[in-house]
Amino acid sequence: MKRKHKTYSRPKRPFDKARIDEEAKIKKVFGLKNKKEIWMAEAKISSIREKAKKLISASPEEQQALFNRLKKIGLQVNSIADILSLDKEDYLKRRLQTILLNKKLATTSKSARQLITHKKVLVGNDIVNSPSYIVPVELENKISLKTKVAKANKKTEEVTKEVPEEEKMEKVEQDKKTEEDVEEVVKEK
Repeated sequence: MKRKHKTYSRPKRPFDKARIDEEAKIKKVFGLKNKKEIWMAEAKISSIREKAKKLISASPEEQQALFNRLKKIGLQVNSIADILSLDKEDYLKRRLQTILLNKKLATTSKSARQLITHKKVLVGNDIVNSPSYIVPVELENKISLKTKVAKANKKTEEVTKEVPEEEKMEKVEQDKKTEEDVEEVVKEK
């Protein structure tokens, strides 16, 4: 059995105000659970950069193999310079949670995360329950929700779109009148 090593490293300066503010913004935009997920993305990007640095003097075939691998996961790279300019946000955009939100299968990033962890999302024909799953380009169009969840989402969207504000107010007034009528009947008895 292979020992599992950490896939990230903590920042060297733990109380750097600028870094903390930047990470808080990223955490909010991408709906991440904690800052460890940001650090994991940074570590992955840095390992990709290290591979690219080693391939600077390598043959074009080896470089092209790396470019093809990165293109499969959705990172747009055509040269070593493109790889070295990658950012953690480029990697975070390829997460299943973010892609669900971009495809409008979920209304917020938190709801996207919840759908994924509750096993309501299909990638291809497989259930994926990890929000940090990096979606390959070929499977991006095959992301769907389970049928019951999809029907429930459509019903709530139809209800909110079809009912104008005036009708909502009329319904509230009618509900109040029926409550008053019920109270009068109860008092009479």
